[in-house]
Amino acid sequence: MKAHDQPRFLDSETPDLPQNQCLFQVIPAPYEKTVSYGGGTVQGPAAIILASGQLEAYDGTSCPCEHGIHTMEPAATLEAIEAAVAKVSAMGKIPVMLGGEHTVTYGALKALQERGEEFGVIQFDAHADLRDTYEGDKFSHACVMHRALEMGLPLVQIGVRALSPPEVELRKKYAIHHHDADQFGRHGLPAQLLPADFPQKVYITFDVDGLDPSIMPATGTPEPGGLSWWQAMDCLTAITSSRTVIGFDVVELAPIANLHAPDFTAARLIYNLMGYITRAMAANKN
Repeated sequence: MKAHDQPRFLDSETPDLPQNQCLFQVIPAPYEKTVSYGGGTVQGPAAIILASGQLEAYDGTSCPCEHGIHTMEPAATLEAIEAAVAKVSAMGKIPVMLGGEHTVTYGALKALQERGEEFGVIQFDAHADLRDTYEGDKFSHACVMHRALEMGLPLVQIGVRALSPPEVELRKKYAIHHHDADQFGRHGLPAQLLPADFPQKVYITFDVDGLDPSIMPATGTPEPGGLSWWQAMDCLTAITSSRTVIGFDVVELAPIANLHAPDFTAARLIYNLMGYITRAMAANKN
């Protein structure tokens, strides 16, 4: 199947523009090798793209799709993911990766770092993903942020509510800045979400289990007490208004048959983030 014959993100509202005319480059990454408890993330990218066809072009404030959205061919290995992100970055565009399990983030981070980008990582997640190995695998989805630390990437964690004792110690060792989910529930949005010295360029990785399972049940390990929709949107607004997003991903959606709401929620999350990014870009030009 040729790339232009494949379903596209928001194809119901957008023309099939040439790739070089699109700010956002959607990379489906149906990679699933190490999920635990519940599987199905390999179906996540297709479900998100299908659901995106039901989005409106107007997101409530603007039409982010006017900046162009191109959907690339699926990248189903870490090597293919790395190559796809490297290509998008070289074009000066923004990679938008649809997981797949959280391990896919490693391929994106590696590509951006090898291109010489200096950036920090902002992780939305129920889990810290800081284990050195999990079930004997250093590239488990539970280890992806440990690999990011080994790459020397600054990290901020948002929404975490499940950690192992070694992960707690690693947080202390690396002085990882974090706002765990209970802080939002009890105190609301922090006055300062990111450290003052956090890099200007950022990569956002959003594991959908960072959201509360009442609005996001379709994930392998749903953890109670997660972020509400508007808490997540407030965080993303704060991030995009103060930093430059050079790429982002939404991962760990495991679709549930005949339950469309989580798929649509993930698609709307992605489109809203596109909107926050484009409006921040416009504001910075003025």
